[in-house]
Amino acid sequence: MSRYRSLVAEPLTREAFALFGDVIDTDGAESFPINQGRTERFHALSRVELSGATDRGILSIFRGQPLTPLEIALMERHPLGSQSFIPMNNVDFLAVVAPPGDFDEAAVRVFLVKGHQGVTYHAGTWHAPLLPLTADADYLVVDRQGLGQNCDEVDLQQSIKPILANG
Repeated sequence: MSRYRSLVAEPLTREAFALFGDVIDTDGAESFPINQGRTERFHALSRVELSGATDRGILSIFRGQPLTPLEIALMERHPLGSQSFIPMNNVDFLAVVAPPGDFDEAAVRVFLVKGHQGVTYHAGTWHAPLLPLTADADYLVVDRQGLGQNCDEVDLQQSIKPILANG
């Protein structure tokens, strides 16, 4: 058995990503004018999921570095709330995901998230830690703060090597 398996990064679309979460993107999103018509509001592109009565939604900035070599050996999930990543410096990143529930290594998929897009992982969705493709990539992160254990991790039996479609 190979020490890793290669997965080609898929284009990120709302339909392809729906099982795992939401795509945060203005392309194809409904909008309406506000501020005397000077601003276009792309409303409710994603939702914040919170499970506890004392949970709060919080905003943070994560500054990520590329994984070298690009081999994923661990996946995590946040069972008590969603987690959103919106790139702040227009750089692409990878979303490596698997459906909620018992972890199924065969169900892992890789998506290429373009710099103008973001993602929300639904509560319980398995995902790799942050995977920017360039150094010092900043992300606005919306997630949960509250009581309880909100991060489960699993080591992969076989590492995943994402392959970008252009090489």
